[in-house]
Amino acid sequence: MIESLVNIFSKDGVLTDRSDLAIWGTDWTRSYKVAPSAVVFPKKTEEVVALVRLANESGFCLVPSGGRTGLSGGAVASDGEVVVSFEKMNRILDFNRTDQIVRCESGVVTQALQEYADDKGMYYPVDFASSGSSHIGGNIATNAGGIKVIRYGLTRDWVLGLKVVTGTGDVIDCNRGLIKNATGYDLRHLFIGSEGTLGFIVEAEIRLAPKPVPQRVMVLGVNELHSLLSILETFQAELTLSAFEFFSDLALAKVLNHRSLQKPLSSENSFYALIEYDAKDDPIAFEAFQKTIDLGWVSDGVVSQSDAQAAALWSLREGITESIAPHTPYKNDVSVRISEVPGFLSDVDQVVNRRYPEFDVCWFGHIGDGNLHLNILRPDNISSEEFYRRCHDISPELFDLIQHRGGSISAEHGVGLLKRDFLSFSRSPAEIEIMRKLKSVFDPNNIMNPGKILR
Repeated sequence: MIESLVNIFSKDGVLTDRSDLAIWGTDWTRSYKVAPSAVVFPKKTEEVVALVRLANESGFCLVPSGGRTGLSGGAVASDGEVVVSFEKMNRILDFNRTDQIVRCESGVVTQALQEYADDKGMYYPVDFASSGSSHIGGNIATNAGGIKVIRYGLTRDWVLGLKVVTGTGDVIDCNRGLIKNATGYDLRHLFIGSEGTLGFIVEAEIRLAPKPVPQRVMVLGVNELHSLLSILETFQAELTLSAFEFFSDLALAKVLNHRSLQKPLSSENSFYALIEYDAKDDPIAFEAFQKTIDLGWVSDGVVSQSDAQAAALWSLREGITESIAPHTPYKNDVSVRISEVPGFLSDVDQVVNRRYPEFDVCWFGHIGDGNLHLNILRPDNISSEEFYRRCHDISPELFDLIQHRGGSISAEHGVGLLKRDFLSFSRSPAEIEIMRKLKSVFDPNNIMNPGKILR
């Protein structure tokens, strides 16, 4: 197999050293066995096609690899697979100003696309803490959301075309950048969110937006969980928000300690809301803020007065994942309807406190779109293996709460390995069966990221 891979990619394009396999064979989950056979680095679509056809002929499997920032094990290779890293397919190929579309390869880093759009006087609004390392292909494969969904939507909303190599080695161009295309099934949307199980994305046509007007960031101290929705409703009634995030006092404490930062507010609060809005709407925002103070929902607040201050306030939210990493967090990226958020948060806290009172629960997320990040932190006196096992044991109870409220067990990091065995909490038997049939059509030999989403 290695000789055949070298024939396609050259000797420099194939890695087999154990240390290299450990790096490229995993993602941020860090909780699964890592055991790929090799890592390859295609530079063009034709190489991906040759690889897929070789895999079908020889009977080995492939795992796609982007920035490896996923949190569900979707990029883990644990059974001798060949890892396909797209980091060398990182070119921006074309920009059409009339159509406001940029065509790029799947290995383009999200931040690089954002900076390219900015240079062209445009804006790519899908953004998250990992934008400096995540790849566009991975974002599309998981339908990534991030911090601006409340205003700009998900990755899916910005993809106008895809070039994909399917599990049979066929190359298909989906939609070709059209805004209107009423010619049957839109295959583009099957690959968005498919986690590389149907085919590998090699190129994408991404729609850009006009640059936003200057933004303002406000951080509010909140003591009652149910007040968060009232605050959201108050601000949304008067303003068009770009973001409405929240985090708990524990999350804030971890960031302040990790980055040696000062508290944003003098008061102590159980929760914090971060709101971003158009700076021109300051008078309206201040009126909304005063209303939330008068009604007792908010205890205190701070507003950015410069871009630097806005970035500093955003760092309180975006630095959470990094700051809790030393605690080996067991992560759950879930969603419910916005109206269900307070009740769901309360239910989960009760379950975790009852089952494992010694575990700290760190909450943060995109409350403006119902996406919550539940992080259970490992105590120092428990091994990682024991901690993951105990957390995994209560997942069915947590997912039952999600199912009861009509939510999703994975909002933006995909199913991967972590959520695979719990898929039935969000999908009906009929839906899962249709997904299996789709898999068999696009990938009949099950070589494309096998074992992810579906067992």
